[in-house]
Amino acid sequence: MENLREASNKLKLLSTNQKNKALVEIRNAIIENTEEILEANMQDLEAGVHLKMKGSLLDRLTLTHKRLNALAESIDDVIDLKDPVGVYLSGQTMPNGMQIVRRSVPMGVIAIIYEARPNVTIDATILAIKSGNAILLRGSSSALNSNIALVKAIKQGLAKSDVPVDAVMLIEDNDRDVVKQIITANEYIDLVIPRGGAELINMVVENATVPTIETGVGNCHLYVDKDANLGMALDLLQNGKLQRPSVCNALETLLLHKDVADSFLHKMYFKLRGCLEFRGCERTAKIIDVTIATDEDYATEFLDYVIAIKIVDDIDEAIKHIQKYSSNHSECIVTDNLTSANKFVDSIDSSCVYINASTRFTDGGEFGFGAEMGISTQKMQVRGPVGLEHLVSYKYIITGTGQIRE
Repeated sequence: MENLREASNKLKLLSTNQKNKALVEIRNAIIENTEEILEANMQDLEAGVHLKMKGSLLDRLTLTHKRLNALAESIDDVIDLKDPVGVYLSGQTMPNGMQIVRRSVPMGVIAIIYEARPNVTIDATILAIKSGNAILLRGSSSALNSNIALVKAIKQGLAKSDVPVDAVMLIEDNDRDVVKQIITANEYIDLVIPRGGAELINMVVENATVPTIETGVGNCHLYVDKDANLGMALDLLQNGKLQRPSVCNALETLLLHKDVADSFLHKMYFKLRGCLEFRGCERTAKIIDVTIATDEDYATEFLDYVIAIKIVDDIDEAIKHIQKYSSNHSECIVTDNLTSANKFVDSIDSSCVYINASTRFTDGGEFGFGAEMGISTQKMQVRGPVGLEHLVSYKYIITGTGQIRE
């Protein structure tokens, strides 16, 4: 880890052009090594199948030509973003003539601990470099071959730039004790970001001595109000649940106002019964065929083709349900009633609250951040997608003419 610290000290002095040149070389190296990366990814996928990994989790693990091309495009997006380092955030001249300015600076060394999503290897690296930070990557064993191939390409690119090759480090040791060493390595690490399931996130948050950005699991809700456009609501449900059920911004619970429940459930059941497993309340069971939902179902991030359903008497009951079970990630109300929309937005304390739009948009790329480190559900430092501008701190620079304090 000493090499990371030394690399970060060099990286923070580089210009925007030097950092962007490094990102260009990384992009080129990924494209040049596509077949090697996909071959390594296939090894991970074959191991996942052998271990009977769920299909939704295999989807998270999968890299394809299309997904690698999308990652290359995201690098271009980050290149085009304004450099967050060296920005003068505020300034003032004191009565004694001293000038005080606040300027953005890199964090230093960032560690990200994540599960079976090799795309995070690229996202985290490019955001770290553009923001002037060295990055320590600790992925999961299920994506090890993919991550090794990706980091090899990254370092190949860095070798053609002014960014030190040691600014990116992959931990290949899968021993859990290594994670504990990382999250307590205050001498070498300035920030830790856990990204994965509840078990991983809770372990890091509870044991870290290094400052941590808590990214949250996604128990996301869709509430269909009595004044909703039901066709729109069905489209949002289908997109939010079925497009990629394995991601944290996918829907997990459907809440229905009693006045529209019968009509909506019949439409939904006719269209999605072959695609989803339905777990619903007793009122839902009187309308369509479902497994009776439990409290555990309403509290679960399924990451699978499963949806929990509850019929509520009014918006207040829907809000109470979300306040009880939400992970504070992303929630949506479908309604044409502005009063209901405003009440929902004001009452729901999640990082992202939607009115008539899919929760699948909770994503750094979709928010114009180029990429993301994860979705923060905490209230300190940053909430929502953690993008480039969130990976800097600041320092005060005071310029005087010999002033002394009396």
